[in-house]
Amino acid sequence: MFIRVDPTDRSPIFAQIAASVRGAIVRGDIGAGERLPAARELAASLDVNVHTVLRGYQILRDEGLVELRRGRGAVVSDRAPEQAEIGEALDRLIGVAQRWGLGPTELSAEITRRMS
Repeated sequence: MFIRVDPTDRSPIFAQIAASVRGAIVRGDIGAGERLPAARELAASLDVNVHTVLRGYQILRDEGLVELRRGRGAVVSDRAPEQAEIGEALDRLIGVAQRWGLGPTELSAEITRRMS
């Protein structure tokens, strides 16, 4: 799996790692049950601190995209594809809402209205 980060990007490296993995899941490049690269191995290949990689993996765990298993590392969860696609859509939606000055309350109300 090819994970890339851009040192000139203003977003934190750990967030870029999480976004890169999330995108790979959405595209179908990696699927349920597949292992992500070991944190030390990925840190070395990206020339970043291992804790940076672990923080990116923890974000993915918190989103339900990966399971962190002792001795096995990070494994893509069964629900990862739909969770990743929803997460990416929400990120885009939040970005648009922020550009237009909509806060969480207004955005939530609009989502609720349209889903009813």
